[in-house]
Amino acid sequence: SSYGGRYDKFGGSRGGDYGRRSGSKDRSFGSRDEKFKPISKENEPVPFEKNFYVPTKTLNQEEADRLRREASMRLTGKDINLPVNDFESLGFPQAVVDNFRRKGYTAPTPIQAQGWPMALSGRDMVGIADTGSGKTISFALPALIHAAAQTPLRENDGPIVLILAPTRELCNQIEEVVAEYASFFNMRSVAVFGGAPIVPQKRAIVRGTEILVATPGRLIDLHEQGFCPLGRVTFLVLDEADRMLDMGFEPQLQQIIPKTHPDRQTLMWSATWPREVRRLAADFMKDFIQVTIGDDSLKANAKITQKVEVVHWQDKKNKLLSYLKDRSHDKIIVFCNMKKTCDIIESFLIENGYNGAAIHGDKTQSARDAVINAFKNGRRNILIATDVAARGLDVKDVK
Repeated sequence: SSYGGRYDKFGGSRGGDYGRRSGSKDRSFGSRDEKFKPISKENEPVPFEKNFYVPTKTLNQEEADRLRREASMRLTGKDINLPVNDFESLGFPQAVVDNFRRKGYTAPTPIQAQGWPMALSGRDMVGIADTGSGKTISFALPALIHAAAQTPLRENDGPIVLILAPTRELCNQIEEVVAEYASFFNMRSVAVFGGAPIVPQKRAIVRGTEILVATPGRLIDLHEQGFCPLGRVTFLVLDEADRMLDMGFEPQLQQIIPKTHPDRQTLMWSATWPREVRRLAADFMKDFIQVTIGDDSLKANAKITQKVEVVHWQDKKNKLLSYLKDRSHDKIIVFCNMKKTCDIIESFLIENGYNGAAIHGDKTQSARDAVINAFKNGRRNILIATDVAARGLDVKDVK
C-alpha cells in the first residue's frame, strides 16, 4: 500500500534519526575521511529505480478536473497522473504525515497535489508556480523517496540527488527543508556554495551524502578538484531555473548536467517559462510533462498592491521615512539597484532610529546568513537588499 520495503531498510517508514545533522557520522566512510584525498576514478554505475508512484487512492476524473480548474492549473504532456487532495494517498511515511499535521498543513497546495504524482512517476517534469506556493517540498519528498530506494552509497560515490539553485541563500533554504524530512528516510543532505569554506564541504561529500544542494559555480569547483563525482546522480532538480539563466549560469549548467547519469530523472522548477528555459528543457529533458499554476509569464503578483511615485532623487530618503513612519514594527523589504546604495540606506535608517540591515553580494556568507536569520526571526524588521533577495526566499509576514 506504500513504497513497500524499498526504503524501509533505511528506516524511512520507522521515522529513523540518521539525517545529515544527527547520523552522518555513524554511516561515513572512515578511511575516506581520514585520508581526505580527491577521488581518482569514479565507481561503475549501479542499476536504479525511478517510478515510485503507488497511490492508495486518487481523485476521479471529475474531481481532478475541478481541482485543476479551481487552481488555474494547466497540464502539458500525455498520460499525466491524477492529482491527490490529502497527504495519505501517496504512501508517505507516517512520520512525514505527522510532521505536516504538526505544522498545521491540512491539504497539499495545488503544485504539490499535482506535482507529487508527476515527480514520483519517474518522468522528467517541469513545474511552474509562484514563489511561496510550496514548490520546495514538491520536489524534496520525491527526491528523498528516490534516494532512499537506491543501492546505498559506496566508498567514492557522489550524491544520488543533485539540487541546483542560483543563490547561496536559496541553497541554504532548500537544504533546511530537505534536512527536516531527511531524518525520516535515514538520508543525509548538505548544501555547498561559494563564499563559504570549501574544506568542510569537501569533507561532507567525501563522508557520503545522498542529497546535495549546490550553486553551479561551487559544484564545478568541487567536481574539478575530484571531491564530487556526479555519475550516481539519478535525480536532478533545477530550482528557480529562469533565475539561474538570468544570472548567466547556462554555461555552468551545460557543463554539469552531462556529467550526471544519462538515464536520470530531471525536474525543472520555475516561476516563469521564457524561451531560454524552454530551450534548456528541450536540451536536457526527455518527453517531459509539465504543470503550470496560473500564468507562466513574468507579471506582477495580483495579491500585492502596487503604487508608483515619481520623486526627485534628492527627495527619496525623506519619502522613504514618510512610508516607514507608521510601520515601525512591520517587516519591510527595501530593494536597491546597487550594493553601495544598500549600505547607504542601511546607515541612513539606523541613524533615524530604524532597525534595518543590508544584504548584497559583497557581504560575506556569514554576514548574509546573519542578516537573513535576523529578518526572519524579527530581530531586524527592515531588510535592505539588491535583487539577491528578489526570488526564492521564504520570509513570513512581510507587509
